[in-house]
Amino acid sequence: MIDPHTVTALLQRWQQGDQEALGSLAPMVYRELRRIAARYLRAEAAGHTWQPTDLVHEAYLQLADAKVDWHDRAHFLAVAAQQMRRLLVDHARGKRRAKRGGGIHAITFDEELLPTQTPVENLLDLDAALTSLAAQDRRKAAILELHVFGGLTYDETARVLDLSPATVNRELRFAKAWVFKEVQAQRDGKS
Repeated sequence: MIDPHTVTALLQRWQQGDQEALGSLAPMVYRELRRIAARYLRAEAAGHTWQPTDLVHEAYLQLADAKVDWHDRAHFLAVAAQQMRRLLVDHARGKRRAKRGGGIHAITFDEELLPTQTPVENLLDLDAALTSLAAQDRRKAAILELHVFGGLTYDETARVLDLSPATVNRELRFAKAWVFKEVQAQRDGKS
């Protein structure tokens, strides 16, 4: 296992402009980034044009130019997870525009997110629900994204957001239920 302090030190050196630190960091976090990307893409329809490696590379290119005050490994993974989600949403929007409003690929949302085992079928509906939640309660939206999409543990999510694991647990339960209800309301409004 990689020492998280080594990752933190490399992130700090990278932040200070040391490009060699970025080169050393990449192999240390690649496996975890690929796991996050695979988790996202598992929910995509068969035949999606991206593979986990593609998503990692796209996110990595954007992160390499980012001006972020890196705190630690968990913070880096959280930002990477958010970037991957944005890339997939942008990709889905581009597909929809290309087909003049149709052809958005249905996805099956990670069932552990939803208390009733009902799948969320559309990435854009999910993104709209998360955006709406963030407008009302940014912290709950961040907890949901970091834990469910980023794959961070309760403790890692708590550390990134400077919360207790109990608060993460409580707010995550609320956020899951809220997003499920919001997606259902969006679907009912589209019918």
